[in-house]
Amino acid sequence: MDNSIKNLQKRAYENSLNHGFHELKTEKAFGDVIALMHSELTEAYEEYRNNHNLNETYYDEDGKPNGVPSELADVVIRILDFCESKNIDLEEKIIEKMKYNETRPYKHGNKLN
Repeated sequence: MDNSIKNLQKRAYENSLNHGFHELKTEKAFGDVIALMHSELTEAYEEYRNNHNLNETYYDEDGKPNGVPSELADVVIRILDFCESKNIDLEEKIIEKMKYNETRPYKHGNKLN
């Protein structure tokens, strides 16, 4: 199975489409899409606040995985879906940005973290 970012992006979009999330007559506002991505990060934080280990996955009775790793996966899946819907080659942009970041000076911008 091809697990490249390009293929995962297509799979995320196709799954979202097949489950009715791209049927709306009007497109979601960009701010709403970003808020939904952010909500998954908030859910990851809530898992941590509920004393789950950062690498812990636990399952509902129906087999649904939960925990910080699963919520972080949801963030990525939402991003992949959005990028495919907008014809953004995320894999290409990640590689481009990582190459650029490698050229930046140590702790660029005098940031603490």
